[in-house]
Amino acid sequence: MKNSVPVSEIMTRNLIKLNLSDELTKAEELFKTDKLRHIPVVTENKIIGMLSYSDLLPVSYADVVEREADNVESIVFNMFSIRQVMTKDVVIINPETTIKETAEILSKNEFHALPVCENDNLVGIVTTTDLIKYFLEQYEQ
Repeated sequence: MKNSVPVSEIMTRNLIKLNLSDELTKAEELFKTDKLRHIPVVTENKIIGMLSYSDLLPVSYADVVEREADNVESIVFNMFSIRQVMTKDVVIINPETTIKETAEILSKNEFHALPVCENDNLVGIVTTTDLIKYFLEQYEQ
C-alpha cells in the first residue's frame, strides 16, 4: 500500500455547503435528499463549522412522531440555528495531508469527516467512507 498518497486523491470536491443564515430545515432536507452525513458550514468559502446528521438528532424528535406531523419537525428546527447545533472546533487538513495521516486523525477522534482547506479556503471534504473505499480498492489491486 502506498504511504504518501495525498488526501486530495480521494476527497470530495463538489461540495454542498451551508451558511449560518440557512435554516436547519434546509440542512435536514439536504441530508435526506442528497444522502449526506456531513455538511461544511462556511462564510465566503472559509470553514467555520461542520454540521453532521447526528448533530440534528438531539434537536429533532420527528422520528418518534407520525409522518403526518412533519410540521412539528419544522417548528422544532426553527427554534435552533445552525450556529447552535454545528461543531465549531473543526480539525482541518490540507490537500497534501496523506491518506494515512487522515486515517490516523479520524481514528483518534470522535468524528467521521474532515474539511480540506487550501489557503483558508474549503476545497474538499474527506469522510471515513472515502477512506474505506480507498482501502478496499487497494485490496483489489
